[in-house]
Parts: sequence; structure tokens; C-alpha cells
Amino acid sequence: MSKKDLVFTLGLTLLMGVIWVVGELIMGLWIAVIPSAHIFWLAGIVVVTLAINIWHSLKEDESDRTDPKKAKYDRKIQKKRDKK
Repeated sequence: MSKKDLVFTLGLTLLMGVIWVVGELIMGLWIAVIPSAHIFWLAGIVVVTLAINIWHSLKEDESDRTDPKKAKYDRKIQKKRDKK
């Protein structure tokens, strides 16, 4: 796991935690719901968080696959072509 993936996972977890707390406050203060709604809300937040995290981990990251030397060479060649 790269540092970028770890930061994404921690950020997503914090965001979903805040969304869960706000939802709990809304359900507790303004909207009258049955007690099992709190369980479904928590389960929904966990499922959505896991789905986003799995999607992000399966998404191919092209930045890890590019060779820095080849990228530098390609930029150099592109500049020469642009001058002509």
C-alpha cells in the first residue's frame, strides 16, 4: 500500500465518520425514526465506505507505471517537435 492509498483511506474514513455523526444528529434531533434506522444508517455508511475504498484500490494508477527516464525523454522530444 502506497502513502497515497493510505492518505485516501484515512481521509475517506474521517469523511464518512463525519457524515455518520451528522446523520445520527439529524435522526436524533429533528427526524423521528424507528430504533433500527440507526443500525441501517451505520451499515449503509460502512458498506459505502468499503465500496469506495475497494473501487479506489482496484483502479489502475498509471503514475506508478511510468518510467521517469522515459517520461523525461518524451518531454524533451516533444519540446523539440514543438519548436519546429
